[in-house]
Amino acid sequence: MSDSLESVNKKSISGLGLCVLFSIAFIVLVAIDQIVKQVIVNNIKGSGPVTVINNFFYLHYAENTGSAFSLFADKPWGIYFLSFVSLILGIVIFVLMIIASRNSMKLLALAFCLLSSGAIGNLIDRFRLKYVVDFLRFDFGSYTFPIFNFADMCAVVGTILIICIIVFGSRYFESFWNIIVKRKSENAN
Repeated sequence: MSDSLESVNKKSISGLGLCVLFSIAFIVLVAIDQIVKQVIVNNIKGSGPVTVINNFFYLHYAENTGSAFSLFADKPWGIYFLSFVSLILGIVIFVLMIIASRNSMKLLALAFCLLSSGAIGNLIDRFRLKYVVDFLRFDFGSYTFPIFNFADMCAVVGTILIICIIVFGSRYFESFWNIIVKRKSENAN
């Protein structure tokens, strides 16, 4: 009996440590996003693009009032809608990160950490500036990929990681889903 209790305590302690680790990683990623954006604003805003790799990669200051690919940019209510969605998603995904961490599901916790830090990084811009600072521009011949930022990269990598976990680690994701459903059932009782 004491062996199983000791095992549960070790899992709880390692889960708590992972919660702290991923919460710190979340804060660091959001801070990096905000610092890099401020550096871009201070050094590139008002000037032309800075060439990093000629005819391919540029640092290019842009103000995005929409979401990915400037969706809702032309709508006056768009910024409020996107802020609300980002806030809800950022909180929900952060909670999922905590649940995954507490259950020592490191890969899922990492994916949720990346995704939530991306959502919150851009949310800070929307609240503070009423637009998101984008600055990474890639040209492929005559095609310019939509300009993006560090928070977008975090969100995309987190999303790809979650998709890979679902596709290639379905049992792993199913275990996580069962934890979520079990908690929901326990709270309803």
